[in-house]
Amino acid sequence: MIDTVIDTKGHILLKESERTRTEVWTRVMGYHRPVSAFNPGKKSEHSERIHFKENGLYSRNNEHRR
Repeated sequence: MIDTVIDTKGHILLKESERTRTEVWTRVMGYHRPVSAFNPGKKSEHSERIHFKENGLYSRNNEHRR
């Protein structure tokens, strides 16, 4: 039986043995590459990027209302 632990914000907490390493890929100069393969300068540059966040104004089924 697995005991699920949930914190006060509703996040599931995992033990280190339950976690899985995730590979992050990004598009650089027209190619997709894993961030783990970047040199230290490119890793630093990647960490300073501002990532796009959708604000909910658009949806697949509805056009944007003006």
